[in-house]
Amino acid sequence: MKKRFIALLLTAVLALSVLGGCGDEKKPAGNDNPTQGASAKQETTATKAPDKPGEVSTVVILYPGEETDSMANFINNQLNPRLADEIGIKLKFIYKGWDQYWEQKSILLAAKEPIDLYWDGLPDLSTMVNKQEAQPIGDLIKENCPDMLKVIPESQLAGGLVNGVQYGIPSAYAPSSCMFQLVCVRQDILEGVGMTEIKTADDLKKFASLAADKYPEMNGPADIIFKPLTRNFADEQYTWCAAGDSVVYGEETHKAYCYFETEAFKKVAQFNQSMYNDSLYRDELTTNYNERDSRMQQGTYLWVEGSLGKENEIIASVRSNDPNAKLKSYLLNPTADKYITACGGEVLCVPYSATNAAGAMKFLNWLYKNQENYLFCLYGPEGDNYTIENGRIVLKDPGFEGYFYEWMFRNANYTMFTSDVTEDFIKMYETWDDNAKTSDVIAFHFDNSNVREIETAINEVVNQRFTPIECGFVDFETSYPAALAELKAAGIDTYVAEVQRQLDEFFKVNGHQH
Repeated sequence: MKKRFIALLLTAVLALSVLGGCGDEKKPAGNDNPTQGASAKQETTATKAPDKPGEVSTVVILYPGEETDSMANFINNQLNPRLADEIGIKLKFIYKGWDQYWEQKSILLAAKEPIDLYWDGLPDLSTMVNKQEAQPIGDLIKENCPDMLKVIPESQLAGGLVNGVQYGIPSAYAPSSCMFQLVCVRQDILEGVGMTEIKTADDLKKFASLAADKYPEMNGPADIIFKPLTRNFADEQYTWCAAGDSVVYGEETHKAYCYFETEAFKKVAQFNQSMYNDSLYRDELTTNYNERDSRMQQGTYLWVEGSLGKENEIIASVRSNDPNAKLKSYLLNPTADKYITACGGEVLCVPYSATNAAGAMKFLNWLYKNQENYLFCLYGPEGDNYTIENGRIVLKDPGFEGYFYEWMFRNANYTMFTSDVTEDFIKMYETWDDNAKTSDVIAFHFDNSNVREIETAINEVVNQRFTPIECGFVDFETSYPAALAELKAAGIDTYVAEVQRQLDEFFKVNGHQH
């Protein structure tokens, strides 16, 4: 989640429950082995963890969210003793709440705060590289991560290359097509109003209208879901391919477009305006956009942007407020092509200020060494919070949400579902990418160094002018022409042309995926 002014979030990755997997895309040119990364000279800032027997070094991790007593107890009394004994490290966390994580991350890294590992959204990797927030880690991976490389293939790691150099580890290796294009709904309320499924934007509006009449205690939708709605209204599938949300790539036309000039954007804005006009949206959806996930988990909202499996990730929180809640995720425009994009959406990076970069890599290698270590980081020791029965995790407390974020490290080789996940979902999950296409731009990272000032000006116009239009908060017909004129004056045409130029160069070497 990235803050959008007017208290809004420019979504890129995260969303907060995005999944990964990069298929078998062609590797970018300039590096025959993605794990090689930059030369040793380029990696001189990466210090190694001590190798002396009995010596324990500290790995500092910048982590989104609030520290909890249970997490602190797990790290200090269960995980760190194992890490110290087995690989000679211990973890120290710097927690920053979701509402300030990205701002604080930039401040800390600019101040050269000693941080060895941090998480962010993969689509922003090139921007992070340009801001000197991520150092080359190819040699570090090769030297310290033999076990990780067995379960995160080269095709996945290729998503962390910028100009042929490995700057990040795309960490969520799992089914991922149609990332950011699903909507997670209250299935119990949907069935309560006599509906069974959601396929279109019209279905969503009907659902919200019927629910407002039958369940007046509900607060309506929790999210304006502009990316799922874009899938619904677009003539071809769009993939966001530059910083922020201003430029999309047409998977069929092979061209870059200003998103705010597409017919799909106009239809999204008009749909959302109709939701406001019919009193189906509340003002908080626009004024407090970055609270959309916390709203959904309050148990009184109808839908939020989803992802494959999001319903399983947040159901415990929703049921803590409404024990009878059921969730299900739907893909709008389900017959349209599905594309695998942006290798998982999640990336782990090492900043230049790291004092124990090798130790950070050793931790990741330990986490991915086997399923036992993987599950230990997510849920703790088997027997404490859970048991494993018939290949399923049985939680002793259904409300237990685990320790490390599962989506941050998700790996198809180790995924084990909890006992409350249905067999139908598991079958769907395992075959989700079977007919998906690999996006042309899955390994493309836009370099904004030539247009940084233009990008800043564009983002200001987007935040101040286009966000309210996109949300439907202001009248489209009267607001759009002036906003577009400001966007043109800010240099959007030059910006899109630069994206297209870089795409053309990328395709000359890599070709198209389909």
